[in-house]
Amino acid sequence: MPFHRTSRHRAASLVLRTLSALPLVLAASLATAQQDPSGFPLDSVGYLNEELPRMEAAIAAKDRSFFHGAMVRTVAFSERWGFKSKANPELAAYSMCTAAVMDYAVVGMCRLAPSEECEPGLASRFDANVQRCREVAARK
Repeated sequence: MPFHRTSRHRAASLVLRTLSALPLVLAASLATAQQDPSGFPLDSVGYLNEELPRMEAAIAAKDRSFFHGAMVRTVAFSERWGFKSKANPELAAYSMCTAAVMDYAVVGMCRLAPSEECEPGLASRFDANVQRCREVAARK
């Protein structure tokens, strides 16, 4: 059976899509594999130091749309370190940092629009986790 032009086009398209995605997949796996877990607290504090003022501004402006981007950035941060998928079990020693990073957008949304879904005590646990994460990062 002859190899038709459309088959060739589909095959070429598939190869191009695969090749274009390969660097992203490799970069993500290498980033997780190459990062020293002891750097996680400092990176978490840097992330939170950047995000928290932006969150405060969004709350003051009553800007709900900020939190969609905040969640996207949080997921990207967690995937970079491998704690969202538990790919990096060495981060368990820094649970205060993972909790702070993962809770910050939820705490912000609950401050912006309090509701019954907002867990009592989450904000105070978040503040404590941020403080403990900063303390650990300062020792690194």
